[in-house]
Amino acid sequence: MEYRRLGSSGVKVPALGFGAGTFGGRGELFGNWGTVGVDEARRLVDICLDAGVTLFDTADVYSDGASEEVLGAALKGRRDRALVATKTSLPMGDDDPGGSSRSRLIVACEAALRRLDTDHIDLFQLHAFDAGTPVEEALSTLDDLVRSGKVRYLGVSNFAGWQLMKCLSAADRHHLTKYVAHQVYYSLVGRDYEWELMPLGLDQGVGAIVWSPLGWGRLTGRVRRGQPLPADSRLHQTAAYGPAVPDELLYSVVDTLDEIAEETDRTVPQVALNWLLRRPTVSSVLIGARNEAQLRENLGAVGWELTPDQVARLDAASATTAPYPYYPYQNLEGFTQLNPSLV
Repeated sequence: MEYRRLGSSGVKVPALGFGAGTFGGRGELFGNWGTVGVDEARRLVDICLDAGVTLFDTADVYSDGASEEVLGAALKGRRDRALVATKTSLPMGDDDPGGSSRSRLIVACEAALRRLDTDHIDLFQLHAFDAGTPVEEALSTLDDLVRSGKVRYLGVSNFAGWQLMKCLSAADRHHLTKYVAHQVYYSLVGRDYEWELMPLGLDQGVGAIVWSPLGWGRLTGRVRRGQPLPADSRLHQTAAYGPAVPDELLYSVVDTLDEIAEETDRTVPQVALNWLLRRPTVSSVLIGARNEAQLRENLGAVGWELTPDQVARLDAASATTAPYPYYPYQNLEGFTQLNPSLV
């Protein structure tokens, strides 16, 4: 397994991390993602640790806290071998407004520690930007949690560029612990991350932890041009919750993935994941699994590299028009030399 620095921090994370969204199986959304219980979770954790996958990511809203509980139980006895990341700030039910206020973050951190059955969280992330709470309040609270030893590193998820930059600037001004990670959606059928957040990450030392690297389950090799969606695909139940993907873009990408999978003797998911591992700012790509077979297949994304020609073909198949203000300069050589993440 390859290990990379998490942004500008001193900690190294594996190129592939494990996303525990399939653990727990509660609720309409997460129940369709997976229903992995403690016994199966232990087996998946065994496989991960044996392969060098030491980063495990979850969130308090995943299966109403059950994902954290199952992950904590699965790591019992080998917690020191793992980096545990979790997220908070989204509402936990009708009686919880969510957010990133001081009182909410303290309560959420304590609850996560209990569910995970641990004395510290390696990476504590805000799951969404809370516009109703001053960023200084959230940052000072998180800084206190770091100083107390309950949290080691800080990150965010799904922030806009201006939101993340505002937080980083406030942390600088007030000498508070800065965010070193941004958990983002990024895939061959969803490259919006590249236009603003990737250059920001390069400039500010914020590493990307990629969620849904297979495009919300569209790049598994089971969705193809001219074929109906498989009857057992979770997309029947979950597509509306995730980012939309134009059909022609999806089929163009899958056609190219099929060609390269044949050339490399790899699977479609392995090729899609390997492409992501070559992108600027990417510290770790989260792979999820509902069973051992899925996990072992995804682990085959490391230990080899696409050729420059294969990368270029995937770049071309997945290319879309950049949003304003980037599209006027998208094809200008001088602009891309100044902004290497946009190449």
